[in-house]
Amino acid sequence: MIENRSIFDDVAALAAEAGFDAGGIAAVPEPGSAADYKELRNFAPWIEAGRAGEMEYLKRRDDAGQLVRSSLRTALPWARSVIVCAVNYNSDAPRSIHAAEEGAGWIARYAWTGQPDFSSGSDVESEEGGDLRPSDYHKVVLERLRDLEGRLRASIAAAGGGDFETRCYVDTGPVVERVYAKYAGVGWIGKNTCILNERLGSWLFLGVIVTSLDLGQWADSGITYARAGSESWNDSAAGAEAATGGRHSVVAADRCGSCTRCIDACPTDALREPYKMDASLCISYLTIEKRGEIAEPLRGLMGRQVFGCDICQDVCPWNRKAPIGADPKLRVRQELVNPALEWLASLDDSGFAAAFHGSPVKRTKLAGMRRNVAIAMGNSGLRRYLPQLEAWGGSDDAVLAETAAWAAAQIGKVAPSLSKTAAALAE
Repeated sequence: MIENRSIFDDVAALAAEAGFDAGGIAAVPEPGSAADYKELRNFAPWIEAGRAGEMEYLKRRDDAGQLVRSSLRTALPWARSVIVCAVNYNSDAPRSIHAAEEGAGWIARYAWTGQPDFSSGSDVESEEGGDLRPSDYHKVVLERLRDLEGRLRASIAAAGGGDFETRCYVDTGPVVERVYAKYAGVGWIGKNTCILNERLGSWLFLGVIVTSLDLGQWADSGITYARAGSESWNDSAAGAEAATGGRHSVVAADRCGSCTRCIDACPTDALREPYKMDASLCISYLTIEKRGEIAEPLRGLMGRQVFGCDICQDVCPWNRKAPIGADPKLRVRQELVNPALEWLASLDDSGFAAAFHGSPVKRTKLAGMRRNVAIAMGNSGLRRYLPQLEAWGGSDDAVLAETAAWAAAQIGKVAPSLSKTAAALAE
């Protein structure tokens, strides 16, 4: 039998080798037991209150009527531990709360990613990023998880251990990633419901490996590690211990304190109170997951956001000094930073596919992007958009036609979209 210590040591070393910036191991408690995580016990009431909006995949139940995401053991009865890994995607680029050129839209930071496109004829990676083709963090992180999975299997086999079950997920499995990230020591769950790491901030892609390795006795302990040459997100002594495979308590202290900047800045009041998100009001949900018409009272609050929203993270003090990521597969496609609404509006099916094939932006589809751009144009108050909005007003797409008519009527009015953000920053 493999000792827990060797498993912890292996995961610490192999995850860093696979290219992750932070991570750890969390146990999978028995559903309903005293050890079950409180956040998962709150999942069903959150769903029943309608906070998930139209995201039906979050509401999926098993044959017994249990919400699949309420416990990993509901979906995967053999699950005993979760290896949680994180990749830093922070970039040295403007934030949504910074001044931008007139007529700029906003695409969430996580969707800017690209990697060198050697098919363009260049065989050298430019310091500026060169020609970049879209990259999807799902694929990038999943590739590394599978690398780690293979390394771990080989290591355990070499030590004489037996086979075990694994599943790798990046936002695709029956896992509430941030909950396991908390208990794996990656960070604490902030008031904006994002994982916050004291050293890395919140610009983190999370990936998990669910395993049948029995680490249940470490429900409150595990490993953390730091990549070579970097400081741990814990204190220096803990970092030194983690780097050598030591074990210590990994549930990070909540360091949000009395700060409420994220709550104060949320334009749509999706953050109704600390640590509680009404996803049905979140601009990320509205611009990406919501199909059809967006409720009129929310449109004027969406500002220039056309895909996702970064406001609650942009105002977070823990992101002020967050390190810049240097991942070659997650570089910034500069054309997606403060993109011109005119450019986005000009895209047809082929143009949208060319710009976003292999990108997370593809999820909103062209129809959703046009709807979002129309709202941003209306909120801009710029009369130069009237011809485009009038053209869309005659569209066969009923949702686009109605939204464009609303947006045209908004031109000349004061857009309130970022007023709460401005007030929060002025404090």
